[in-house]
Amino acid sequence: MPTTSTATRRAAGVGASVPRPDGIPKTRGDFGFSSDLWMEGMLWGRGLRSPHVAARIVSVDVAPALAIPGVWAVLTAVDVPGRPTFGLEVPDQPVFAGDVVRYHGEPVAAVAADHPETARAALAAIRVDYQPLEPVVDAGKALDSRPVHPDGNLFRHLPIRRGDPAATGEVVVEGDYEVGMQDQAFLGPESGLAVPDGEGGVDLYVATQWLHVDRDQIAASLGLPPERVRLQLAGVGGAFGGREDVSLQIHLCLLALRTGRPVKMVYSRDESFFGHVHRHPARMWYRHHATRDGDLVKVEARILLDGGAYLSSSSAVISNAACFAAGPYRVPNAVIDGYVVRTNNPPCGAMRGFGSVQVCYGHEAQMDRLAAALGMGPVELRLRNALQRFDSLVTGQVLTGAVPVKEVIRAAASLPLPPERRPEDPTMSRPGGAGLTADHDDVSRGTGFAVSIKNVAYSEGFDDFASARLRLEPGTGGHPVATVLVATAEVGQGFVTLAQQVVREELGVDRVVLGGAGTADVGSAGSSSASRQTWMSGGALQLACSAVKAELDRRAGRLLGRPWEPDEHGELEALLAEGAIDVEEEYHHRPTQALDADGQGDAHLSLMFAAHRAVVDVDPGLGLVRVVHVATGQDVGRALNPLQVTGQIEGGIAQGVGLAVMEEIVLSEGRVRNPSFTDYLIPTTLDMPAVAATLIEEPEPGAPYGAKGVGEPPTISSGPAVLAAIRDATGLPLRRVPVRPQDIALAAVWPGA
Repeated sequence: MPTTSTATRRAAGVGASVPRPDGIPKTRGDFGFSSDLWMEGMLWGRGLRSPHVAARIVSVDVAPALAIPGVWAVLTAVDVPGRPTFGLEVPDQPVFAGDVVRYHGEPVAAVAADHPETARAALAAIRVDYQPLEPVVDAGKALDSRPVHPDGNLFRHLPIRRGDPAATGEVVVEGDYEVGMQDQAFLGPESGLAVPDGEGGVDLYVATQWLHVDRDQIAASLGLPPERVRLQLAGVGGAFGGREDVSLQIHLCLLALRTGRPVKMVYSRDESFFGHVHRHPARMWYRHHATRDGDLVKVEARILLDGGAYLSSSSAVISNAACFAAGPYRVPNAVIDGYVVRTNNPPCGAMRGFGSVQVCYGHEAQMDRLAAALGMGPVELRLRNALQRFDSLVTGQVLTGAVPVKEVIRAAASLPLPPERRPEDPTMSRPGGAGLTADHDDVSRGTGFAVSIKNVAYSEGFDDFASARLRLEPGTGGHPVATVLVATAEVGQGFVTLAQQVVREELGVDRVVLGGAGTADVGSAGSSSASRQTWMSGGALQLACSAVKAELDRRAGRLLGRPWEPDEHGELEALLAEGAIDVEEEYHHRPTQALDADGQGDAHLSLMFAAHRAVVDVDPGLGLVRVVHVATGQDVGRALNPLQVTGQIEGGIAQGVGLAVMEEIVLSEGRVRNPSFTDYLIPTTLDMPAVAATLIEEPEPGAPYGAKGVGEPPTISSGPAVLAAIRDATGLPLRRVPVRPQDIALAAVWPGA
């Protein structure tokens, strides 16, 4: 068998648009998702959820459910053998509500039965006596309301004070803004399979974003040492932050250990809406000060996020929101207060963009208002104030990395606009689409612009790290095989491809096998969130390759009297004759700092930037919007797989468009009114605009291969650009997203719509 050439191997290395190995199976329907898991003799698990927003639990009677033939177990709060609570940052969330229910849909019990219908019948037979309480559902009143939880109703207040708080500008603009609650809306609902090992431990196959932290929370509630709980990543059908928190994991393991049988759970679509955290709704007030020439003088802001009933990652989300409240601009003076509070609304936590999304709507609307007040173009104003290298954030952090803000702005602004509308264009291209309701003469076109800033990886002193294990051994036909073990959750970001690219780049090995992600054979990779895995797990794998090369050099020195040459396969085969090389390395990024009492500190590892220009068509009389085109310039550091970067940009823009014009979890006194894809609308292929993207490659110092993350920026400023375009088309102020038809059509007769 001929040896694969160096050129071929390197063509599949870093910087190449290598196809995803899971791409074809997913498009054909052959990919195994977690909901496809199956084991002989398994039982079916289901959960009982509270119909109340806030209530005391007077009693729970499970006897009628246990009396049903085929029911193997019914568990409640009294059946949790270990720690009764869990949580990403603080374990404040009960495994099962015991005394008090704090949000609509909170788990109260779980059952295991030999058939899904039997499990449903068992849930219906459980008798729970609730005493409803007056819920706290207004985030603005939470701090003056009864405590929802013994820990109180304030999760975090983060003040940021920079420069002179009394500074003023010659031109001042002020505004209030609101962002609704968005759902991650992943297509694969929560699911998993727990298998007891017969010795008191358990194996869990599950779709998640953070295997090792899941394991630790599960083990604590099971009362087991972590090594007795082994997690293996099952096929993930989307995540976007919604799988970072524990959902069904503890329930599954409890049921499997109680019954001694494998237990499978798959959430229904409505249960999925109840079963994971959402994007924090936000209320924001801003006041911007500037000189008459357009230089920003001061930004004042108050940001209020509704964290819902439990903490999750709310403390980190408000940190991002406050740190980036002024946007990617030079602001010498800042008075910013970020608050996130507890209510009886559904818990909120991580979602793509993580705090930066909400404030981008605020700071970009303010920049448009300021541009209008100054008589200056919105792009010109942004370029004038854009951050550059060695500028400081409002937190005082000096930017020493790549800061191509002006470059992304110019790239987005210079991309060609879509063709002008014509009367003969298909009616499907108009607002309302197949409804055929919009006439050409009634449609107005608008253009909007927005720019965003977001951190990479974890901040504020968090010891962020990732582990990677690499084994190099002889293969058949003289082709060595490199096996990669990382606990990186592949949630669609493409690390399954990137891992192979890194090894091919570093070792020149053609045959690279990626083992399954799990907790048993390798250390933690951290969460697949915060745009961190390319940097962190990529960095860990690069270190592992270096350790392998060092061992090959040692062997070559002994056998050949010179260092190893990576492109000599015959030589490599000889060096491996004395045995495989197996290494595990741990990568830590440089230290960051906690913010001080004034919100000052070197809190962030690195920053990403993006600019978006949106074009929309609007029928003002009907309130219908069609997003026609989105152009973007995005700072990527270095594109390690340009095809995957483009895919991330297109997918992220879809979620940004969704939040701008259609996606919202509707609450009525804390009750979720639309837990389905019938009533919670997400963009389809017919709703997606044409996308044009320019990748700005300015390598980031200290990052593996100079690459930054790419998954979050497309979602952050695409939505604010769409909102700005709708304002341009209608002349309406439009301070809330998603923009509803009545916000446009009824604005003249109902200004508060």
